[in-house]
Amino acid sequence: MRGTHAWLGALLTAALAAAGLCGCQSPSGAAQERPGGDTPSPVASGFGVEFLAVGECSSFGTTSFTEVPCTSERAAARVVARFDGGPPDGGPACPATTDFVLHISASGTVPRGYACMRNLEPPHPGDPGGGGGPRTIVGDCVYGAGKGEVRETACDGKGAHRPEYKVTSAVSRRSQCPPSTALYVQLGGEKPVGCARKT
Repeated sequence: MRGTHAWLGALLTAALAAAGLCGCQSPSGAAQERPGGDTPSPVASGFGVEFLAVGECSSFGTTSFTEVPCTSERAAARVVARFDGGPPDGGPACPATTDFVLHISASGTVPRGYACMRNLEPPHPGDPGGGGGPRTIVGDCVYGAGKGEVRETACDGKGAHRPEYKVTSAVSRRSQCPPSTALYVQLGGEKPVGCARKT
């Protein structure tokens, strides 16, 4: 519920320079998330029944995010899924092409939770090959990040790092990956193993 004007703590989840968190995988397929720094906080603005409910939009600001009408010229991203409770690693996963995640701290009548966000206009880092988003999906590319880890990067080579592997399929077990597989990546869901080949 909304109605409060209290500041809410938030973290963005995304890869790329504009991201707050990135999904990282080790060659064994174990996924990890690492914070990338502080980001602006969302502010309840009085729209709708629930703060950042599915279908509602937020603005991007230098010091805060606010909920705004999706028809506003300030609208920058739309909520595609919204969950109360723990962060995505302890709750339901965001949709595959989510661009970033807003983590919402409890304040007044606004419960702790997270909103899965999709930019209203490109770029879409959550798209296959886009180089970011909170989930690694088929079509994404990764590079070696050291210490047995890989991280997403844009498949077109325009990111900060050159793509080294591309996730070409998702399967239930590693034994189902094709012989050309050079890396296993944990994807989650019904087909949790990503089969990646060298690019």
